[in-house]
Order: sequence, then structure tokens, then C-alpha cells
Amino acid sequence: MSSSNFTMESCKVDTEEGVKLHTRVFKPRDAAYDDDGYKKLVIVLVHPFSLMGGCQALLKGITSELASKGFWSVTFDTRGAGKSTGRATLTGFAEVKDVIAVCRWLVQEFEVERILLVGSSAGAPIAGSAVEQVEQVVGYVSLGYPFGLLASVLFGRHHKAILSSPKPKLFVMGTKDGFTSVSQLKKKLKSAAGRTETHLVEGVSHFQMEGPEYDSLMADVICNFISSM
Repeated sequence: MSSSNFTMESCKVDTEEGVKLHTRVFKPRDAAYDDDGYKKLVIVLVHPFSLMGGCQALLKGITSELASKGFWSVTFDTRGAGKSTGRATLTGFAEVKDVIAVCRWLVQEFEVERILLVGSSAGAPIAGSAVEQVEQVVGYVSLGYPFGLLASVLFGRHHKAILSSPKPKLFVMGTKDGFTSVSQLKKKLKSAAGRTETHLVEGVSHFQMEGPEYDSLMADVICNFISSM
């Protein structure tokens, strides 16, 4: 796949357990950095809950926008999703290993020096649990982190990993999010270590924000966060 601004390559990434992850690398034709700038920062995006139909295709819009802005960006299907092998899990802890595998593959294959992890919906707690397990990860963005009580039954054990990380963090959420209220978000983030910011999208629900009409805004918010790091 290619456009006037970027190319997209598909490949398989193997985890230590032998799971094969279908991965897509979006390469801008004009990098936002110097000649080997892609080594400076690559954005790795983690898709929503695979057991509810989540897969990397849902992130194609945001990733295309990021690549068009000059950022190397990577998506992949976690185990059991899309064209990846293996079996999806209910709490997402095995999927954390998938995130780590993709990040380490980027470091080995392309000599990537800095990685920004971006997680959408249930992908946010999964990505958050990988932040401190990869040295090259320098920051984190969540798009609709499910901090609410019901979602915490599944993902509550992921909270501590990202909240205790000293790395820069941005939490993006619609004010009408059905899984997490604004007050719940603020209460959770009171205990967060390091630089922690929020970006609230007024009047927007959880699944609205995941929709294609907000892809451009999400890409802009991510780029603004990168420029401030």
C-alpha cells in the first residue's frame, strides 16, 4: 500500500512464545526528522479489545495521518486478532508480551532509538503495562483508557504499571465516555508519577472517539504531545 505521503509494508513479528503477529509499518516519504530521523522516534499503536472485534485495521486512519505528518508509525494485530496466530486473553496480560515483541523487533530491525506507545481503549492498559519493560519507550498516550469500575474487573491490574511510570503520559478521553467518567479519570491520575497530562474532548463518547471522524484530531493531539517531549 502507498499514498503520496507514505508507504505501508506488512510483515510478521515472532514473539518469544512463537506467536506470529501481523504487523504493518507506515513509512513517511518525508520524515519529520533528519536523514535517519525514524531512528529517533517511532509510534507504536495498540488496538482496542480483540475479544470485542478490536484489530489494527481500526487504527489505520490515525496511523495514516501520523505517517502523512512525517512519523514512522506501526500497528499490529495482537494474538488471536486479525491475521495473527495465538489466542486472545480476557485480561490482556499475554498481549503485553506482543507489544514488547513488536517494540524489540523495531529496535533490532531498524535500530529504533525512541518509541512512543499509543493505546486505544483496552489497548491503553495493555500498552501501559509495556512502557517500563522496553528501555526505548520514552512516552505514552492513551486514547480512552477504561478506568471505570466495570472495566477495571478486566483491566484493573494494569493500572499500577502506567501510573507508577515516571515517563511522560497523556490521557485523551471524551467527556461522555461510557466506561470512565471525568471524575474517575482525575481521581486515578492523582497518584500518577512523573509528567501526566489530560486532553478532554468535549461531548464525545468512548466509541465516537474511536470513530474515523476523530482520527485527524487524535493524530494532532499525539503530534502535539511529541513536540512537547
